[in-house]
Amino acid sequence: MGRQERTPTGEAATELILSTFRANGLLLGAGDLLSADEGLTSSRWQVLGAIVLAERPLTVPQIARRMGLTRQSVHATVDRLVSDGLLALAPNADHRRSALVRLTKRGITTYEAIDARQVAWVNRLARGIARSEIDTAVRVLKEISRRLEDDRGDEPNTAVGPTARSGDRKPGGRRAGLKR
Repeated sequence: MGRQERTPTGEAATELILSTFRANGLLLGAGDLLSADEGLTSSRWQVLGAIVLAERPLTVPQIARRMGLTRQSVHATVDRLVSDGLLALAPNADHRRSALVRLTKRGITTYEAIDARQVAWVNRLARGIARSEIDTAVRVLKEISRRLEDDRGDEPNTAVGPTARSGDRKPGGRRAGLKR
C-alpha cells in the first residue's frame, strides 16, 4: 500500500495547524502572565471568560463545549474556582445533576481586572495587522473547528487530517498525534 501525499492545500493546512499549536502554547503562556496578578492561570481565566461571554450561567458541559475542552478538566477547574470564591453553583431546573455555574462578585471583579490588562495587551498584539487579515483568520479557524467537531461523530477508523491512518484516533475521536 503506497503512502498518500498531501495536496498543496493539505500542506498549507498542515502549516496552519502547526502554527496554531505554537500560537496556542504562546497564548496560554501570555494568558498565565496576564492573569497571574489575580492568582489565576489561563485555564481558570478561560472558564470565567466563557461564562462572562455567554452573559448567563452555564453548566460544566456547556463551558467545555465552548472552550473545546473535556468536561473532566473543566469540572476540576470549576471546583477550584468555587473553592477560591470566584464561582458559585446554582440548581439547574432543566438538569438536576448538572448545576449552573455563575461568577460571584469576587469572580466578576477578578475577571474585570484581567480583562483591563488584556485590552492593552491585545491592542499591542494586533497593531500593524490589517483587520481584514484578522477577520479571515477567524473565519478559517472557525471553519476548521466546525469540521473537527463534525469529525468527532465519525467512525473511529475514519482518517482525519493530513496524515491520519486507521487506528490513529484516541477515545472521543481525537487524533493520536500529527506527524510531519
